[in-house]
Amino acid sequence: MNKRVTLRDVASHTGVHVSTVSRVLRGDDVRVAPATAARIVAAARELGFHRDRWAASLRSGKTGVIGVLVPRITDIVLATVFEGIDAAAAAAGYQAVVSSSWDDDEARALRIQRLIGERVDGLIIGDARRNDPMLARLAADGVPFVLVSRASRGFPSVTGRDRLGGRLAAEHLIDVGCRRLAVIAGPGHASTAADRVAGFLAAAKARGVPVDPRWVAPSTFDVAGGASAMAGLLDTGRPDGVFAVNDFAAIGAMGTLRDHGLRVGREVAVVGYNDIDVDAQLLVPLTSIRTPLRDMGSQALHALLALLGSGSTSSVRLAPELVVRATTADFSPGATGAVARTVALPEVSRVVTPVN
Repeated sequence: MNKRVTLRDVASHTGVHVSTVSRVLRGDDVRVAPATAARIVAAARELGFHRDRWAASLRSGKTGVIGVLVPRITDIVLATVFEGIDAAAAAAGYQAVVSSSWDDDEARALRIQRLIGERVDGLIIGDARRNDPMLARLAADGVPFVLVSRASRGFPSVTGRDRLGGRLAAEHLIDVGCRRLAVIAGPGHASTAADRVAGFLAAAKARGVPVDPRWVAPSTFDVAGGASAMAGLLDTGRPDGVFAVNDFAAIGAMGTLRDHGLRVGREVAVVGYNDIDVDAQLLVPLTSIRTPLRDMGSQALHALLALLGSGSTSSVRLAPELVVRATTADFSPGATGAVARTVALPEVSRVVTPVN
């Protein structure tokens, strides 16, 4: 086995004191001549030196590790947010580690305690509840954290402007001619779902097209949840415009509409949320509200670093965009008939960015 390269080896190779080598390789090179710093970095790379993060933590009290908690890392939305966190962390000299809570309270508490036990420098939490006693306990214990994707009152967070996104969805469905609106509302404990629904309902009411409360159906965020919620809605009538608070639920709803002989995009317009990559590739491409997910992750990491550095940070709200595709672009008010057809992908998807 090859001998592990140490700071003393790099110091001997460059003729520089070991304390100077240590400062440069941990990023503290303000008082070191640029040529000397460059020589140290080049020597470390040539010799194969790797900084021992854990040994360094014993001296500094910091590990350079950020813990990230998400409902499930297999969810493409949270996976994309984590990509932004991970890239920003690496650029800042940190390592991000992620764990899934499955939106389960017991699993969530266990994973947070494990991350804290691993001496992470701070947490980025992507599974917050609107009313969340766990966050209050973390704050009371002095654990630095920032929320991402979901918000909870009183704690710093980086999220989309979800009420505005809901408003964009409602206004678009009404503008294309929908008058019997239904909502696949997601789980009530998530601010993303609650705020999108609130924005949608308020905008629809303001436009004179209020939504029947019976046509607001709770659901999970997955395909199965959207399909089940849509089936329940169809048991009470037939909407001509459907807003689902995330794209997977929207895709499930589209399958149920198809199974009931309804032409998605022609007889029933559908809007989803998040604009995941698959939306444009569906047989009937899905209109969706786009949020900059990677940027959300990156900004969450920088918000946490600000908190670690100064003891305070600010919440960030990112603006959504409406991306118009075939599930609304070809809607025809009053269309009838149950003969299925494929709705062609528009040559250019329209992106509508709000001005406020």
